[in-house]
Amino acid sequence: MSYYQRHIFFCTNQRDASAERPCCANCGSPAMRDYVKKRIKALDLAGEGRVRVNKAGCLDRCEEGPVCVVYPDGVWYTYVDEEDLDEIIESHLVDGRPVERLKI
Repeated sequence: MSYYQRHIFFCTNQRDASAERPCCANCGSPAMRDYVKKRIKALDLAGEGRVRVNKAGCLDRCEEGPVCVVYPDGVWYTYVDEEDLDEIIESHLVDGRPVERLKI
């Protein structure tokens, strides 16, 4: 068994303004990752055998960003706001049902 039931990684990569590709950080991903981390703790879902929230460097899906990925399920998401993230938390991280409308 894995140490965590689910692990969600948020791309928080920041590129220079002159970069040819977009980056998730310019879409607010660091703040969104912080939001999810706080929600997971508030819902008492953090810790061994539960959910872990982490930041990641570039996940190389920049044009679809901002992005996050849930393991061990291997489900990739894009999101717009906290409501999208709340849906991912409730449906996927709590109930184990991926959110089809946000999958990439």
